[in-house]
Amino acid sequence: MRIVFFNHKGGVSKTTTTFHLGWKLAERGSRVLLVDADPQCNLSGLIMQELFEEYYIDDATKNKNLMHGVNSAFQGKPEPIQSFDCYEVPNNENLFLLPGHPNLTELEPALSFSQTSNNAFATMQNLPGAFNALIEKCCEHHDIEYVLIDLNPGLSAINQNFFSISDLFIVPTNPDPFSLMAVRTLSDVLPRWYQASQQMRISFANSSYPFPTHNPKFSGVVIQRFNIRSGKPSAPYRNNMDEILAVVRNELAPELRRYNMLLEDDLYTQTVIPENYCLAEIPDFQSLLPQSHKFGVPVYALSDDQIEKSGTVLVQMIGKRTEYDEMFIQFASKIEEIKENVTS
Repeated sequence: MRIVFFNHKGGVSKTTTTFHLGWKLAERGSRVLLVDADPQCNLSGLIMQELFEEYYIDDATKNKNLMHGVNSAFQGKPEPIQSFDCYEVPNNENLFLLPGHPNLTELEPALSFSQTSNNAFATMQNLPGAFNALIEKCCEHHDIEYVLIDLNPGLSAINQNFFSISDLFIVPTNPDPFSLMAVRTLSDVLPRWYQASQQMRISFANSSYPFPTHNPKFSGVVIQRFNIRSGKPSAPYRNNMDEILAVVRNELAPELRRYNMLLEDDLYTQTVIPENYCLAEIPDFQSLLPQSHKFGVPVYALSDDQIEKSGTVLVQMIGKRTEYDEMFIQFASKIEEIKENVTS
């Protein structure tokens, strides 16, 4: 199952959510591939840590990334797209990374043109299905059960492509007015992308890399980066959260329903996803987040030593670590239940 995290607004914790959910699914026994489709490569840098630059220089690994994996198609070479050994994430044997590349945007003009040309140019007919082909081959190579895709903020052709070749999409968001504006925009953008994907499926059916039959379904929103007071989101955050969730329920979801982009109603009920489609509310990680970035593990996977505190502060942070662990257990279990019901 492919899950894409998308919101064209920046700073909504897409990378953090991708990493934390992917790690938890892998920790629970599933084989997971994280795909870094953001040219900023924040996910790749977080996971590789001090090995990041070396990975792109070393002859043994410098071509094992998302951009070079599809280069043969974009450069019109006769060599087929092939799988390779993806980066094995330390301390989690079920977790793999298909690294990004800072120059991924170089592929944007050709991909954009090919996706709107309706197969008018034979030399470009293999481009829309290229990323799908690479992911398929890497999944077969590593026996992957979940693919989690981290996108950059924006409405690019690359983002459209990855959205269209996914099974589920999750919208990460923050409780602020700009996130509200972004969610409203998605009511127009996502159905338009869905319609375009249906056309691409027909136009590129006979290419070397056919555009796949995927119908992205909305699994819900995740609200992050808010402060807690007396066990609840503080008033300004709660007000913004309620407003965003009301727009999701009353504007975004009805528009997605028109295009068959929602799961069956009973599946949301079975998975305990409320009528406002909120998958999870995850407070700000605060002082645990820098430690997470320092050691390249989720906040809930930090050891006591990695927290690097002592006394009362350590006790408090251990308590927070446990709370976040439970949040992501619940989050992961919802995704697992969706997958089980959708594929059964």
